[in-house]
Amino acid sequence: MLAKGVVHDTWPQALIAREAEFPTGIMLEQHAIAIPHCEAIHAKSSAIYLLRPTNKVHFQQADDDNDVEVSLVIALIVENPQQQLKLLRCLFGKLQQPDIVETLITLPETQLKEYFTKYVLDSDE
Repeated sequence: MLAKGVVHDTWPQALIAREAEFPTGIMLEQHAIAIPHCEAIHAKSSAIYLLRPTNKVHFQQADDDNDVEVSLVIALIVENPQQQLKLLRCLFGKLQQPDIVETLITLPETQLKEYFTKYVLDSDE
């Protein structure tokens, strides 16, 4: 993200600090995900990164002190705080659907962006 010029050099540390104070791990019906993000001042341009680690990554759950093994990380980089809140609400709604989460985790890399855009970001369902 730094190399692509999407974030300021303050972003990595700001993300770590925010994650320590406000964890983003979420245990869903079948999988755990995380949606790390930080304040908009650290963004140069908006972007969403979908990361599917080879080995599950530990994140602290948002609603308690337990860790979850995350299969999907949706890293948000948003320039506008109002846009960030709207995006988080959209994601929370869509990620309650187990079929969407399963598809995001298993879909071939070449189809991931199109699926995420169509069924998560642009869908009015």
